[in-house]
Amino acid sequence: MSRGGSSAGFDRSITIFSPEGRLYQVEYAFKAINQSGLTSIGVRGKDSACVITQRKIPDKLVDEETVSHIYRVTKHSGCVMTGMIADSDMQVSRARYEAADYKYHYGYEMPPDMISKRLADIGQSYTQIAHMRPLGCCLIMIGWDQEKGAQLYRVDPAGFFCGFRACSAGTKQTESNNYLEKKIKKNSMMNETEVIQTAIAALSSVLAVDFKPSEIEIAVVSDRDPVFRKLTENEIDEQLNILAERD
Repeated sequence: MSRGGSSAGFDRSITIFSPEGRLYQVEYAFKAINQSGLTSIGVRGKDSACVITQRKIPDKLVDEETVSHIYRVTKHSGCVMTGMIADSDMQVSRARYEAADYKYHYGYEMPPDMISKRLADIGQSYTQIAHMRPLGCCLIMIGWDQEKGAQLYRVDPAGFFCGFRACSAGTKQTESNNYLEKKIKKNSMMNETEVIQTAIAALSSVLAVDFKPSEIEIAVVSDRDPVFRKLTENEIDEQLNILAERD
C-alpha cells in the first residue's frame, strides 16, 4: 500500500517515521485487530474483574469446543485476545512462558501487571526491529493480585499498557468505551454480579444483539474465588436471564 506526496514509501518500513511523525505499519496493526469482526470488553469492580467477548464459529465443520478467545495464563490470571488468531496464540504462549519462568526464578506467581508490562515491552521491541512486525492483536488481561486485588490491563500492538477500570478492543471499541464511561461514572464500586452484568449489557448494547449463552464467552476473577475461570453456558444463561428481568 503506497501513499502519495511526502508520505510515499514510509508505510513500507516499520522503523522509519513519516514526516508527520507516524509509523504507518504500527497503525495498520491496530486496523488488523478489527479484521476479526469481534468486540471484547473488560470491567473491574471493587472485588472482581471480568472479560467478555463474542464467540463466532468461522465454519460449520469446525468443532466449536476448540474455538475460544479467552485463555488462562496463570492460576489467578488470564486474558481475552482480539484480532488475528495466530498472533493471539503466539502472544499467549509467550505470556505463559514468561509467567512460568518468573515463578521458577522467584518462587511465586507472576502478578498480572508484571505479565502485562513484559508483553508490552516485547511488543514495543517489534516496532523498532526491521525484520519483525507488530502483532495484529490486542490483549485484555484480568487477574487477582494478593496485594492489589482484582486487576484489569490492556496491551496494544504499539507496546502500550495501562490499568483500567473498564476497557474494550475490537470493531466497536469507541462505542463500547463511551457506554462504559457512563456506567462507571454512575457506579465505580461494583460487586461481582454487577461487573458481569455491566460487561454483558455493554456488549449487547453496542452490537444491538440479544445474546444466546453459546454466542459469548465470559471469564472472571473475584475475592470470593480468585482463580481465573470461564463461566459455563448455564452460568451465562443465568446472567442473561437476570439482565433480561432487570430490563
